[in-house]
Amino acid sequence: MELLTLSQLPQGGFAGLKEKQLVMDQRVFGARKNAASFNGIGHFVYLADANFQPYGETGMHPHHEIDVISVMAKGRIEHAGSLEHGQGLSAGNVQVQRAGGEGFSHNEVNPDDKPNQMIQLWVLPETKGQPAGYKVYQPTPGERTRVYGGHDSEQDTFASHTVIDVLLAQEGQATTHAGEVLAYLSVGTAQVNGQNIEAGTLVRTDDLTFTATSESQLILIYTE
Repeated sequence: MELLTLSQLPQGGFAGLKEKQLVMDQRVFGARKNAASFNGIGHFVYLADANFQPYGETGMHPHHEIDVISVMAKGRIEHAGSLEHGQGLSAGNVQVQRAGGEGFSHNEVNPDDKPNQMIQLWVLPETKGQPAGYKVYQPTPGERTRVYGGHDSEQDTFASHTVIDVLLAQEGQATTHAGEVLAYLSVGTAQVNGQNIEAGTLVRTDDLTFTATSESQLILIYTE
């Protein structure tokens, strides 16, 4: 089992947000990869833990041939752009934008007078040239919810062999995973494979046993 915490990473950011990049896959970032950051898994290539400053925003910017998954950990976001302009997200919500060959432009804005927290993940598409698409999920507390990946016949999520689940765990709730997985604890405290961890910890392991020791948000990335 490998662990990476936010305290091990340099502070970065742009525009109206600060962030630390826990996953910067060598296949995408090459020499720009931070030596401390992890490589991804499957087609998953990037994970950043970002705090938008009060009324901060990313600024309008484009994406092509990338799937952008935004997991709200704390606070709110107002989404602007070419896909579902005006959509609002609050803590626990997940936004998934597929750029495809069509591409999209977006700006994420913190509408509040205090910082928020958003986890951003990137997954490379398995098939290029697809149309742009947009989905929003509201995981139910106490349930492990798939927000990305699955078979081609899947209608609820964008199809991929790379899968992302979000668990909004109650204190004492447990989950397991057999096989290689990247798991990020964005909120709360937990015990993973018998070791206590805190929010801001990324775990890479071949098998996972997770128990929340407080109300928590866990993001799991794996392949199937």
